[in-house]
Amino acid sequence: VVEEEGLRSKEKEYAFQSPEDLDTRETSFLISKGPQPSFQRSEQSKDSIFFRDGIRQIDFVLSYVEDPKKDSEIKAERRREFQLNLRKTGLELEIEDKMDSEDGKTFFVKIHAPWEVLVTYAEVLGIRMPIKWSDNRQPKYPPLSYMLGPVKLPATVKYPHRDYFTAQFSRYRQDLFLIEDEATFFPSSTRNRIVYYILSRCPFGVEEGKKKIGIERLLNSSTYLSAYPLHDGQYWKPSSTPTHINERYILRQNWARFSYFYKEQPLDLIRNYFGEKIGIYFVFLGYYTEMLLVAALVGLACFIYGLLSMENNQTSTEICDPNIGGRMIMCPLCDELCDYWRLNTTCLHSKFSHLFDNESTVFFAIFMGIWVTLFLEFWKQRQARLEYEWDLVDFEEEHQQLQLRPEFEAMCKRKRINPVTKELEPHMPLCHRIPWYFVSGTTVVFGMALLLSSMVSIIVYRLSFFATFATFMESEATLQNVKSFFTPQMATSLSGSCLNCIVIVILNFFYERISAWITKMGKFMGYPGKYTYMFNVWRSEECDPAGCLVELTTQLTIIMIGKQVFGNIHEACQPLIFNWWRRRKARTHSEKLYSRWEQDNDLQVFGQLGLFYEYLETVIQFGFVTLFVASFPLAPLFALMNNIVEIRVDAWKLTTQYRRPVAAKAHSIGVWQDILYGMAILSVATNAFIVAFTSDIIPRLVYFYAYSLNSTEPLSGYVNNSLSVFLIADFPNHTAPMEKKGFTTCRYRDYRYPPDHENKYAHNMQFWHVLAAKLIFIIAIEHVVFLLKFLLAWMIPDVPKDVLEKIKREKLMTVKIIHDFELNKLKENLDIEYNNIVKHDTVEDVISPAGGKIPV
Repeated sequence: VVEEEGLRSKEKEYAFQSPEDLDTRETSFLISKGPQPSFQRSEQSKDSIFFRDGIRQIDFVLSYVEDPKKDSEIKAERRREFQLNLRKTGLELEIEDKMDSEDGKTFFVKIHAPWEVLVTYAEVLGIRMPIKWSDNRQPKYPPLSYMLGPVKLPATVKYPHRDYFTAQFSRYRQDLFLIEDEATFFPSSTRNRIVYYILSRCPFGVEEGKKKIGIERLLNSSTYLSAYPLHDGQYWKPSSTPTHINERYILRQNWARFSYFYKEQPLDLIRNYFGEKIGIYFVFLGYYTEMLLVAALVGLACFIYGLLSMENNQTSTEICDPNIGGRMIMCPLCDELCDYWRLNTTCLHSKFSHLFDNESTVFFAIFMGIWVTLFLEFWKQRQARLEYEWDLVDFEEEHQQLQLRPEFEAMCKRKRINPVTKELEPHMPLCHRIPWYFVSGTTVVFGMALLLSSMVSIIVYRLSFFATFATFMESEATLQNVKSFFTPQMATSLSGSCLNCIVIVILNFFYERISAWITKMGKFMGYPGKYTYMFNVWRSEECDPAGCLVELTTQLTIIMIGKQVFGNIHEACQPLIFNWWRRRKARTHSEKLYSRWEQDNDLQVFGQLGLFYEYLETVIQFGFVTLFVASFPLAPLFALMNNIVEIRVDAWKLTTQYRRPVAAKAHSIGVWQDILYGMAILSVATNAFIVAFTSDIIPRLVYFYAYSLNSTEPLSGYVNNSLSVFLIADFPNHTAPMEKKGFTTCRYRDYRYPPDHENKYAHNMQFWHVLAAKLIFIIAIEHVVFLLKFLLAWMIPDVPKDVLEKIKREKLMTVKIIHDFELNKLKENLDIEYNNIVKHDTVEDVISPAGGKIPV
């Protein structure tokens, strides 16, 4: 124990000692000691991922060019100091001259981590490594699982390694671990994670009185152009070395192919190659896609119900009837230029509205409230199972002290004692953080103001476009034939939705893909003779007599589908075009060897925010699927189809078009899970309000139960009941149509008293009944759904029972194995000491004073 604690205490001094305190352990190519054998680059394979000796594996690569500008000496000194400190930590470096590179100007620094460095930092990082084959029983296949044969992957691909019991690595207990070969004991993802940990904390000098550390600072200052781990090999062919497995090729063949869209994902292989952080993203995306299948089927069933009942619904029948809708003269849709129109001209529009505004809408809204709860609760269980299978249990607590960024540590001048670890840690006082908070807050407020101004501009566009297009259709005789199915309302909705989609894409581009929050603005319509105007210029847009829900449905459909299609095309084409251009520029000397590190250098950089954008895209889609699903039951179906493509696009990008990301650990999807929970709660309210105030379900139910006079067909007469009467003579001069007609009254959508009533044009009693019914519906539906959500959340455990048992079993076995190991080692040490004592006693003072031997 004392020896182990001593090793831990010396780790910090070990990393960056002075040169005179170090033993000379650099290899012959680092320190010249006599003539070196010449190396012929042409003899090296272009796919080699090893040093020139063909033995030491390349774990990381740095690239740089000699900058002819005035700061070239400063950068050269930083590189010299940085590389010297890397060698002090025990890393081995090999530099490729620019004359051997394709472009003739780029130097490449290849880095190899020897065994001593790997075991040292594996202990520092608390990396868990196998100590014994696991004896936990494998889960049994469910009944009829053979039917899923086509979607299953080969066992060697799905489970590339056996299941182990693991423990945190310790140099003191190396014999405890299953080390068959030191070269392959640590997987390549663990090796590059360790090397990056060293690179991110390696100093490169003191500037302006501050200690400068970390490869990220050197990359930001262009001292180095890139820093990346190598891919295992080419993605289109297996490894030529029998002892080396090209996992990149296996992933390309079994995962990153569009023809395998129906196959399950090799999650363990993804984790082994890219690390847990990227692996858990694909686990989440795959699980979300699986759950969408249920929601998509139910939403499709609701859509089919609307399609089958479209021709027989009473509202559309009355609107389309020439004796009912054909005789109803509707008030103009804009001032002066628009003419009167007959209700049956919106016949097709009313049928289309019924597809989404029918009785199944309420059922689907309640169903999605339950679905989102099941989705989140089952994700908790999936995440808990993943934490056990990937050795992430208690990960956050174990590595709390390692989460600070090196750049943050360098910025902090003060330190304080951590109340948990009782160790000194960097600390930035509140007075130093306030300016940064102010800058961040100002940036966010500016972005929100710009977004709000864009939304207001779109509303102004819709209002002006509606009036212009309605006037144009009235004046053009050739458009009268299409007026029955292409109304001004539909044209405005389509063009406004397309413009909204374009604005969102542009804002995402300029604001680093920070999502635009699409909110629904409330509207106050007024009535003929007293319309509501925006800025006293543009008259408010009115809903179609068949209902307002189709407007929201159209906008969501265009924005959701348009944004997803554009996103997938952009994600697929951008890296493909950029990589082609970089390779074209780099290959100026085609006769030279295009090495493995140069090939990877010409690929795109995934970046630290790469996963942020992927999660953001998924969460925005989740918002469409949950927040507004009552108006668009096909949203889960479109999301399902998009995600099937998205998984393969992301897999293809990471495997073939991007440099290999540095492996990183994560035990969950992080703050995105809290956002999903917030959306799940908010979705109950938004869908309840959509059903109550946007659809026509509540007014129809009120008429059905309280105002219908027809017992055989209770909805008969609903259209006439929902339209109020306006006396044309009451039009102010600036709102009445310029062309006079022989009508005395017109109809408009509202619940108001007729012109001959004493409370002329005031809201009638039915309006207040409908409003009360809407509020009661919102309160009732929220309470029912929330009650079901809380019951389901209480009934479903966060951690499955079998996972709890496996965790307890592994902890027990780990303690037992370590105890047995320590006990055996103690016995061996006692035996050695005893033998030494016996040996010493047999030799020392065994001769008597008289020269005779004393019997022993």
